[in-house]
Amino acid sequence: MQRRWGITVPFQDVPMAEQRELVAELPDLGFTDVWSSEAGAADAFTPLALASAWAPQLRLGTAIVPVYTRGPATLAMSAATLAAAAPGRFALGIGTSSNVIVERWNGIPFDEPYKRVRDTLRFLRKALTGEKVTETYDTFQVRGFKAAVVPDPAPPLLVAALRPGMLRLAGREGDGAIINWLSPEDVRTVVPHVHQGGAGKEVVARIFVMPDTDADTARAIARRQIAAYLNVPVYRAFHEWLGREELTPMWQAWDAGDRKAALAAIPDRVVDDLVVHGPAEHCRERVQQYVDNGVTTPAIALLSPGNPVDAVRAMGLEQPG
Repeated sequence: MQRRWGITVPFQDVPMAEQRELVAELPDLGFTDVWSSEAGAADAFTPLALASAWAPQLRLGTAIVPVYTRGPATLAMSAATLAAAAPGRFALGIGTSSNVIVERWNGIPFDEPYKRVRDTLRFLRKALTGEKVTETYDTFQVRGFKAAVVPDPAPPLLVAALRPGMLRLAGREGDGAIINWLSPEDVRTVVPHVHQGGAGKEVVARIFVMPDTDADTARAIARRQIAAYLNVPVYRAFHEWLGREELTPMWQAWDAGDRKAALAAIPDRVVDDLVVHGPAEHCRERVQQYVDNGVTTPAIALLSPGNPVDAVRAMGLEQPG
């Protein structure tokens, strides 16, 4: 089984059109995968389409595409097109996203997230094989959709999951799970729920990394990211389930509207658990701990400030020179 070592694209602080050389270098650095995301920056598909041409050796994955912000047929068409352009090299990761992105930014009700993901997964299973779909699901209905582009093979379908219900869905009806904002130790809590659905499921983890960044700078950046994400209800519930009581003072300050106090309340230990930083060799070893605990595909997400070239090279399994 091939050892997978992924990284998140596009890279920050570099215009997308100028990322070609760095993406083309990724296979020589030991990277096997590139994984995109979709929140408030680039969409999930365009960076992967570029990467498929710039570095045809790479596997491509979305982590994730929200199930609310595209209609089911549009999502199927986008996925089928990329899967057909990169046969056998694309994995589609879907998920709920969050109430902030879905409701506040897109004006779409964030209703019944579990059912919406389940229904979308079931629809995609049929649609991406070219089957004509006429069906009423709990959260939407489709009347007579048949994809005109049918990829061969159909892409694996992965589900972004945090707590047991969605993790079990990912393993039972999906080809695996996508996880993030957790420590290597937390992986041991999360992964068994995925494997209840069967052996051999893929587990992709987005891992936030700042190699060769001094501790004070890294923790300051990480605290802002932790406050921005882990006060979102779905992530707060996730860390409550994990038992991360050390974040209670942050949640209380955030609820009271005191953002400065919320940042200050995040302990160094929690920062160091959730965001990898330090010398590059230590960072690579720390990412490997996620793999040792059950992650099959690490997807490094660089938070390092400035031009990302040195950080990308530092995190490669193969070191230049």
